[in-house]
Parts: sequence; C-alpha cells; structure tokens
Amino acid sequence: MEKYIIKGGVALNGTVDISGAKNAALALLAASILADEDVTIENLPDVSDINQLIDAIAMIGATVNRVDRHTVIINGKTITSYVVEEEQMRKIRASYYLLGALLGKFKKAEVALPGGCVIGARPIDQHLKGFRALGAEVIQDHGMLNASADNLMGTHIFFDVVSVGATINVMLAAVKAEGRTVIENAAKEPHVVDVANMLNSMGADIRGAGTDKIRINGVEKLHGTVYSTIPDQIEAGTFMCAAAATGGEILVRNVIPRHLECITSKLIEMGCTVIEYDDAVTVKAGDFIRSAHIKTLPYPGFPTDMQPQMAVVLSIANGTSTVTESIFENRFKYMAELSRMGAINKVEGNTAIITGVGGLEGAKVSAPDLRAGAALVIAGLAAEGFTTVDDIVYIQRGYERFEEKLTELGAIIAKVDSEKEEMKFKLKVS
Repeated sequence: MEKYIIKGGVALNGTVDISGAKNAALALLAASILADEDVTIENLPDVSDINQLIDAIAMIGATVNRVDRHTVIINGKTITSYVVEEEQMRKIRASYYLLGALLGKFKKAEVALPGGCVIGARPIDQHLKGFRALGAEVIQDHGMLNASADNLMGTHIFFDVVSVGATINVMLAAVKAEGRTVIENAAKEPHVVDVANMLNSMGADIRGAGTDKIRINGVEKLHGTVYSTIPDQIEAGTFMCAAAATGGEILVRNVIPRHLECITSKLIEMGCTVIEYDDAVTVKAGDFIRSAHIKTLPYPGFPTDMQPQMAVVLSIANGTSTVTESIFENRFKYMAELSRMGAINKVEGNTAIITGVGGLEGAKVSAPDLRAGAALVIAGLAAEGFTTVDDIVYIQRGYERFEEKLTELGAIIAKVDSEKEEMKFKLKVS
C-alpha cells in the first residue's frame, strides 16, 4: 500500500501551478454526453476520480479520445447503454451526474448509488426531488437508481437545502426538457457556473448561474464545443495553507483570486500576507499566527473542503480557535490523527475546539478522506521529524502530482510502498 513519508520542518518557498478543478471537471464530463457532436474539455486534472469517470463514459458506449493527460474529446452520439454499473461507480461520488445527463438525453437512466469519501451522509433526496418535478419516475432498487420519463417538462423547483450536486444534476436533466425550468435556492459555487457556461457554449439557454435562482429554457439539441475547466479553488487553498503552516512563501498561479476570497481573508486575519494578481496569489506566512473562528458554509462562505487544511494551521496558532462544520457531520475524523502529532483539540458535536501548540511532531497517521489526507500532509511538512501518511489513495483522487509539486517547493517528501523504501528515504535525508 502506497504512503507518503515526510521529513518536516522545512519552510515551503517558490511557485506552484494549480490544476483544473476536479469538482467542476467531473460535472463537465457528464455534461459532454448530452451532445451528439465532439465536446473537447481542456485543463482536466489528471487524478483518479477524473480517469474513472472517463472510463465509465467510454463503457456506456460514448466515443472517447484522450488527447493528452489534460484533454479529452467525447462524443455522446455512440452511447449504447443508459446503465452505469456499480463496479464503475463504487469509488466515485460524482457518478450521480450521469443520472441527470442520461435522463436528459435518453429520458431514462440507471446508475449505481454513489461512493467516494466517507465524511458523512450526502443524501441525494434533492436530486430525486428535482427529477420527479421534471416528470421522471425514480425508483431505488438493489443499490441502483432507476429514472425514466415519457417526457421531461420544465417546472419550478425549490430546493429544501443548498446542494451543489442537486443543482448541477437538475441542470443536466432540464437543459433539453420542454419549456422553462426555474431552480430556486440553487448552489452558487464556481463549478455550478462552469457547468452552465459550458452547456451554454453547447447551445443551452441557462441564465442566473452563480445566483440562488437559475432559469433554464429547454432546447431541442446541443452541439459540440471546446471548453477549458476552471482552476481548482481547493487545491489552491491547500497550497496557501501549506505556506502558512510551514512558515514559507508561495506564489500560487493559475487561479481565479475571486474564488479564493474567503480563504484569503481568513489567512490575513491569522497574520499572513496575501497579495492578489490577475491570475495568481502570493501567500507569505506571518511571524505570529493568530487563532481564528471558522464556520463552513455554502459558497461564497468558507468551503467545507478547506476546513481540515485550515485546522492544521490553527493547530500551531497562538490561542484557541473553533471550527464549526455545517455541511458534513463526519468531517472531524482527522482530529484524532492530528492529536498523534501533538495537536490539542476537542470535538463537541459539529464544532472542534483547537488550542494552538508551539509545534507539531512527526508521527504515523492515516488519511480518512481526500481533504483530511492533504491536511495531514501539511501537518507532516510543518512538524519536526518524520511523518508517514497511509491510505494516500484518497489524496490521489483529487490532487495531481501532489508530492512532485510539494518537492518543487522544497518539501522533503516521497511516495513509498514498502518498509525498505521508507528506510532508504530516511537514510538519504537524515
């Protein structure tokens, strides 16, 4: 089993280029099958979630041409099946986007219930509510979701809770429905806007993405397009936190600074210096990291996917901080792993209380999910001594060339898969 081994205590300095946004790219890939012409998607991150979804799209019969690591051409005209099997989808939550896309294209879809990180219940009731409002019958049977409709009709949908997945999924289903669909209490995340922009470039008529009210006028058909995925806000935030935690200075390139404002403002509040450019930000750690209070909220609030990385920085801040998680109830599993490294924290319900310590110590830890895994790597980089992070398969789901990018910033880190390799690394860097 592969793991990271890290020798910490080195300030990260230099420049890092951010990959395309995983969460946006997954939805764009699903959207591409709605057309019967070539859809070229550029700036894809080369991570396991993306590669698995591309494989799943090929398995239902779409023509898939992988031009290079970051570009794919997909044509949905050749799709022969509307069934996405469990085996393909067990590891990746975004499988559910194929439900909306296949329903929108064929008026029927059968997709296995999604997998992904175990960070709490992610109910898909709002997705199903949206499909039913459009006129589909949805049945859950033996771990499969079966949706079908004689015809999809535009309608007015009000989501009970803000859901990125449901907003995107209903957009995919409604884009070719008859008449007008209005989605109220819609998610405003950048990747919702990205999906709407790509669909519009394919001939869709979607207005209001990025607000809480999205209007979709159904169209008869969609055509091909060439579209580039937005930069990954969470990957960018992860490197920003790595600069803060290690006492370094990093220029984070290929970003949209506006998407990072909630992270930027929190780091400034904690004593870091952040300079914004047109498509980059520089983060310089402060000499004195102050405590802070964080509450995760839907965009433009503080993202739940940045909560673990920020908690690592707060673990070495001066004073007591609180982190309140309002999205996923099981997101604090990593706190026990941080405690192994000398962090002082206590979880009460959906709030973690973190008492800053002078420094962390290297230890053996395991990644419980994607973002927590990245956070533990940051903790290892900031800690004294050696840290090993197990279960890095989670991290590889969402970060491209993670250890290579960190190495280029001065980190002493390696991916190993045996005790022997681990010992060789320790001898080499000691």
